[in-house]
Amino acid sequence: MRYVVIGAGAVGGTIGGLLHEAQRDVVLVARGAHLEAIRSAGLRLDDPDRSRTLAVPAVAAVSEVDWRPDDVALLAVKSQDTGPVVESLAAVAPPGITVVCAQNGVANERTAARRFERVQAMLVILPVEHYEPGVVIASSVPVPGVLDVGTHPCGADATSTAIAADLSAAGFSSRADQAVMDAKYGKLLTNLGNAADAACGADDPRFAELVRAATGEGEAVLAAAGITARSGDDDRVRREGIITERPVGGRGRGGSSSWQSLRRGSGSIEARYLNGEIVALGAAHGVPAPVNAELLRVAEEMAAAGEQPGTRSAADLLAAAR
Repeated sequence: MRYVVIGAGAVGGTIGGLLHEAQRDVVLVARGAHLEAIRSAGLRLDDPDRSRTLAVPAVAAVSEVDWRPDDVALLAVKSQDTGPVVESLAAVAPPGITVVCAQNGVANERTAARRFERVQAMLVILPVEHYEPGVVIASSVPVPGVLDVGTHPCGADATSTAIAADLSAAGFSSRADQAVMDAKYGKLLTNLGNAADAACGADDPRFAELVRAATGEGEAVLAAAGITARSGDDDRVRREGIITERPVGGRGRGGSSSWQSLRRGSGSIEARYLNGEIVALGAAHGVPAPVNAELLRVAEEMAAAGEQPGTRSAADLLAAAR
């Protein structure tokens, strides 16, 4: 199989870089200064133990890929970009390719399944960062992260097993998971704190209270919707002894993926597919989710304004929600 990694930022760059290092066939799809840096000097992957530069092939768009029927299109873009990417992919790729959603949230698989029959969901627990063109940073060694995979909406097949084997060869903890969407709903609950981290920062005195309130709403909403989510304890057990973060270049990891979006000034944030998923489900099932609604509002406001992370108060957000 060849892996076409669409979105070669923190997650995609790390996955693609390590698969390439494990001698798997990889093409990265990147853009802008990041693409130019990869093309001219290679992809630099830094971790706590070493830095290396990898000569991974890279293109600017899915239309530049010479698609093959057995390719794996690994989506690592933010959820807000999935729709346009899937439409572009459907216009040029064979219908039989496998699409893997290596993304937070639970909506990406539904979007991909509207266009492709072979969709795999991937649980991503991967402490990584990307701020500088041509450079990605992985904070956990010797195992960079957990990447479990299974078919959408449920089950696992030979492709799941083959992908997990390649990822394991690249150093990840990866397994075929018959109920991977249950794991992704559990990760969704964890990710409800991303907007709080982006808005207030984890050192805010009421940060933990804000995250508990958002998570409690999420649990109530999923229960009302009849959706199974693996609990936080299950998530902790999957991480335990595997995710071992250390500083890279003397600096600890900055924050969540949403924190990083504000830090880079990207102009968008994935809160609508995290907190917004809970708000929408809550509205459908008569369960209010005011804390998640406020986190969604503030996160999108900050992203649109180019506001840096950590400038808001958890106390203010809790007061506005209540």
